[in-house]
Amino acid sequence: MNYLNMTYDEACHHAPIEEPARQYYFIEYCKAMLDKLKEVAEKETFTFHLATFGCQMNSRDSEKLQGILEAIGFEETDSEEADFVLYNTCTVRENANQRVYGRLGHLNSLKQKNPHMMISLCGCMMQEEEVVAKIRKSYRFVDIIFGTHNIFKLAELMAERMQKKKMVVDIWEGTDRIVEDLPTDRKYPFKSGVNIMFGCNNFCSYCIVPYVRGRERSRSSKDIVDEVKKLSKDGVVEIMLLGQNVNSYGKNLEEPVSFAELLTEIDQIEELKRIRFMTSHPKDLSDELIEAMKNSKKVCRHIHLPLQSGSSNILKAMNRSYTKEQYLVLVDKIRAAMPDISLTTDIIVGFPGETEEDFLETLDVVKKVRFDSAFTFVYSKRTGTPAAKMECQITDEAVKNRFDRLLKEVKLISSDMCRRDEHTIQEVLVEDINDSARELLTGRMGNNVTVHFKGDSSLIGKTVNVYLDESKGFYYMGTLRP
Repeated sequence: MNYLNMTYDEACHHAPIEEPARQYYFIEYCKAMLDKLKEVAEKETFTFHLATFGCQMNSRDSEKLQGILEAIGFEETDSEEADFVLYNTCTVRENANQRVYGRLGHLNSLKQKNPHMMISLCGCMMQEEEVVAKIRKSYRFVDIIFGTHNIFKLAELMAERMQKKKMVVDIWEGTDRIVEDLPTDRKYPFKSGVNIMFGCNNFCSYCIVPYVRGRERSRSSKDIVDEVKKLSKDGVVEIMLLGQNVNSYGKNLEEPVSFAELLTEIDQIEELKRIRFMTSHPKDLSDELIEAMKNSKKVCRHIHLPLQSGSSNILKAMNRSYTKEQYLVLVDKIRAAMPDISLTTDIIVGFPGETEEDFLETLDVVKKVRFDSAFTFVYSKRTGTPAAKMECQITDEAVKNRFDRLLKEVKLISSDMCRRDEHTIQEVLVEDINDSARELLTGRMGNNVTVHFKGDSSLIGKTVNVYLDESKGFYYMGTLRP
């Protein structure tokens, strides 16, 4: 098919209606246009730079975006002095938006030197109306803007921009569509994320995710299992099942399937060695799931279980749907079933209305649960969330004081918890050569703790036995064992 003689509108007319066939059509269309552009520019290669902000969901989306760009014919570069620069944005915290605006100014100066350069923005930040309005007004040099629901449409949007030579904006307020089976470039050949659901129905009062990611949509269990089987046959030994709240997986399917049932089915895939998942909401973590984990040989003994606050009053204001007491009972259940479980968490300090007594309740939970590690955050006001309008915002001085005290306690406990496996032999999945010391390899235990040890790069992607010589607080130094 001679794509070069077609206008974009003609291409749309000829393109298949069904997905993902439509996007494969536009990949070929863009590929032909890029080949022509190479001739005009007298360049052998056109490069792309993809910067990812935010969570593992964004990272997984970026693997798909990278796969599409490579299928079109772009080659990756670490430099922003590329022919196509794409920012996959996060908007969980206000300062994330400011970072993107700051970097856009630099991109504009680069674009003035490269007449063929295109700049694209996608992800959660683009789902905010005021953000898109600001970019349209103050950053007119941006070429393509799209959100979280239509990641799969990159080639089609690029085709429109390359033909019509004007800014393309394609933001969906919501969707029930899930389009998979597009080119994907995995960061690691031996491990991969797998989306099992998209969106969130929880509406925690501080969180903007449901507004930018949409309502919960679960993929069919068959599609998920088929994808994991395909990955495992391609050399993947560890998968991370991804969702904003994996514990509510399957509730909106025509034939509901629980997350525990999905785990049990994936557990039967022979080539697979490790199964991880993220993130669990305490209100939905069932006895069935605990039992499925207990009986599995492949589900890693690690649960990330966000606490957010230890005060029942603050948890109610956060709309978390559980109390301090219920959280502690859940932890006891998990540990009774799996004494070796690693528990990690998220904690927010300085939520509106938090008193010193509320903060002490959080410290109490930290001391009782003894988390292996905790991600601690200062409350960040996000415009558009109920919490942003709440009275009794906490002073910076009080927040800093509480945050420092919490961090000190978390570090002490985490260091002690990490030390419990010292002087034992553990199975480690080798992930990479150590960034700081090239003679060392870096791997991860089933409980998600990092281990550094001497070894040959040929071991990357394999599970090996490592003797844990010494705990360094949050990681181990070890010795490879036969």
